[in-house]
Amino acid sequence: MLNREGNINSESNYCFGEGGAGTYSDGKLYTRSSKRGDVDRILNLFVHFGAEENISYESHPHIGTNKLPQIITAMRKRITDCGGEFLFEKKVIDFIVKKNIIDNIKTADGNIYKAEAIILATGHSARDIFQLFHSKKIKLELKPFSLGIRVEHPQQLIDSIQYHCSTRNSYLPPASYSLVQQVNGKGVFSFCMCPGGIIAPAATDLGEVVVNGWSPSKRNNPYANSGIVVTINEKDVQSFKKFGALAGMFFQKAVEEKAFEAGGGKFVAPAQRLVDFIQNKVSSTLPDCSYMPGIQSAAIKEVLPAFIYKSLQQALKEFGNKMQGYLTNEAVVVATESRTSSPVRIPRDLDSLQHPQINNLYPCGEGAGYAGGIVSAAMDGEKCARQIAVKLNAAVNR
Repeated sequence: MLNREGNINSESNYCFGEGGAGTYSDGKLYTRSSKRGDVDRILNLFVHFGAEENISYESHPHIGTNKLPQIITAMRKRITDCGGEFLFEKKVIDFIVKKNIIDNIKTADGNIYKAEAIILATGHSARDIFQLFHSKKIKLELKPFSLGIRVEHPQQLIDSIQYHCSTRNSYLPPASYSLVQQVNGKGVFSFCMCPGGIIAPAATDLGEVVVNGWSPSKRNNPYANSGIVVTINEKDVQSFKKFGALAGMFFQKAVEEKAFEAGGGKFVAPAQRLVDFIQNKVSSTLPDCSYMPGIQSAAIKEVLPAFIYKSLQQALKEFGNKMQGYLTNEAVVVATESRTSSPVRIPRDLDSLQHPQINNLYPCGEGAGYAGGIVSAAMDGEKCARQIAVKLNAAVNR
């Protein structure tokens, strides 16, 4: 519906789904978060539930969008076999707080739920929950995040740059890259690089364009795409300071709305050829692109704040120096890559993991600001679950 007709269901889309970063999670399992928990344990759990064994020894393990859903379904079945319960299509619309605890949770269908402990693991795009907390004066914090564009090259070109040969043989995987550059004190870096991948529409509501990327397990599509993003901190969003802790979220949303307008509607994304982007030229034509709603030639300079646009221009020039052939008009820039992580943190106590105002609420994972991907989110979830088990056992044994 979104790809073909330009319509979106704000309750069911690419960002919201069972497992990973949503319905079309790429399944990247690489993490730098080894200090947070046992990475090998998480990888072995994925293998146990159906992932290929190579994820347990590859340096950048990847499951693939086509295989991850069955693995998550198998995990869910194990939980239900052990007595757990899953309630789908139960949108939380209110938390009733009494005496510093959440007394009950209300869902959109009018049901009320009670629990001794509540793990809140929303994912990074649950803006309704952030706004609900803000309206109820439940403490939130502005969190640094990143925003920019997604760049797509022919995969064969990236292969030739990285492998220094005209044709990649069947024993070599589709090539990837990882790039970073400091520009006037701003970090600019590649994010979620998808060899043999597809640019996906990751908007969650009407009137905004958001792009992300994913790859199937074989990474055998003809394009390579990657987010190229700029770090955003509190001083960068001062024009939105009236929104308090939600300033970053509203900054993010404003850029997405400009991208929607520049694309002309129906989630068509504004785009430029890569060299044209560097040279401030609106492209007269655009190359083929994997983004299914389509792309529209536009001045992305009019979409992105100036400091982001200029940082990207300079960094991309440097990337071209690091990877000879990278800077080419065979590549296309698509706006906007804006959901790299949550722009909001839901605070919690370092030891108890509870929210500082609410004694039975455990903010968790990427949406709360404590993880940056599947593996780190899994480890954070286990950490919260263990903490709750200790607390409830102590209460029983009193």
